[in-house]
Amino acid sequence: MTGPTASGKTELLDSIFGRGAFSFFASIGKIRPDDENLPSAAAVISADSMQAYRGMDIGTAKPDADLLGRLPHHLINIKNPDEQYTAGEFVRLADALCFSLAAKNVVPVISGGTGFYIRSFVCGAGTAPPSDPAVRKEVAGDLERLGPETLRRELADTDPASAARINERDLYRLTRAVEILRMSGRPPSCFAPSSEPRSGYEFLILGVERPRDELKTRIHARVEKMFETGLADEVEALKSAGYTAESPGLKAIGYSEFFSMEGEPREDIAEAIELHTNQYMKRQMTFLRALPGIRWMEADPGLFSRTVISFLSDSRR
Repeated sequence: MTGPTASGKTELLDSIFGRGAFSFFASIGKIRPDDENLPSAAAVISADSMQAYRGMDIGTAKPDADLLGRLPHHLINIKNPDEQYTAGEFVRLADALCFSLAAKNVVPVISGGTGFYIRSFVCGAGTAPPSDPAVRKEVAGDLERLGPETLRRELADTDPASAARINERDLYRLTRAVEILRMSGRPPSCFAPSSEPRSGYEFLILGVERPRDELKTRIHARVEKMFETGLADEVEALKSAGYTAESPGLKAIGYSEFFSMEGEPREDIAEAIELHTNQYMKRQMTFLRALPGIRWMEADPGLFSRTVISFLSDSRR
């Protein structure tokens, strides 16, 4: 399951697998783990690149303890904010979890809004060469000395398509692309993953669809709630722990603004977070709509439940 930020993925997961229709079908014997029908349990594998970071709970809208008690979530809280978390690592970990859960007759549910992680899982993570510490250090030095626009021009001269796809705020993807270019001498787009689903899985890819204006309203409410529940204190705790604006986790929307706007009123920081989140939501929609085989549906728990159960039933025949 995927969809843009604030579309209600977490609530739907809870309704379907935590305490809703899926659990109801299990309770009346329509779904039983002890026969050849369907499994009665599910577990979520998070495809959210920022929920993987410890200590970043409020700003990433991480599921709370009550939900985690009803519905297990994997691949959250597995990294410190100063560690990188890549799509390749996500796919490797998610593959292992899928096979482990399936062996226990538990439905693995990949869910999150990081479109590149979702596409990498469905189509494969690509064949880019692994990072080289020496080249990475060289690129990082050039970034600091010459600035991001110089690196972007270097990339655009060889691979304009890749340069155009990388958001101006995404310095990690920019430096990684330049690193690949320098290591291989080939455009990074040569190593892009396939556009077709990989073998070994039966995919049901569901997208949560809401009107754009409704998403904006929900984003506004989410940002307000984050500040009400202590986002600023969470950021201060991360700073006190030694994490900085250069920590990969703290480059996320909802955290980076506290560094780039340090000393400014919280109202202005909240406004910037809301603006950047809306911009991100638009980019998500563009990216996610290109996923092969995705089915967009209204955020109706009953509709999602029936679709999931029908798919599971057909796949067991």
